Amino acid sequence: MKRHRVCLVAVDVRSAHNIGALFRTCDGLGAELMIVGASPRPAHEDDSRLPYVVSRAEKAIHKTALGAEKTVAWRYAETLLQATHMLADEAFTFVALEQTASSEPLEALKISANTALVVGREVEGLTPVEVRLCTGGAYEIPMLGDKESLNVSVASGIALYHAIMSHKE
Repeated sequence: MKRHRVCLVAVDVRSAHNIGALFRTCDGLGAELMIVGASPRPAHEDDSRLPYVVSRAEKAIHKTALGAEKTVAWRYAETLLQATHMLADEAFTFVALEQTASSEPLEALKISANTALVVGREVEGLTPVEVRLCTGGAYEIPMLGDKESLNVSVASGIALYHAIMSHKE
């Protein structure tokens, strides 16, 4: 069975603890790459942030990542559009994890190509423009309780597990 490449794109996730949890989830599930948007992030080449900002972000990320920020390959892209350009030569299909009028249940997601799972802001999620950039469609985790959604890191873990562990060619 050929395993397709799966990566995570975190768009404007503001909590360093959520970013750390996303790194740890990517490591634990074997996602080969994480693209971090306008979010707290470790130091990177061409980093224009002030040193104290970088240090504070790295400490907060490490608290939940427990070192996974050093084991998971990652790249920085200011916007989702930049991330799509970054992966254009690698034939990735972008899919949104977002509740929309036309989103399908996560169980309907069938991985048949390299896939970039896109998650958004903690409260607002992805914008309609960002969802449209995800040409592989939008998927949501059906909720059974009173709350309408899960924390971005929890939802990402469920969706990455589904994408990485359950696809077959």
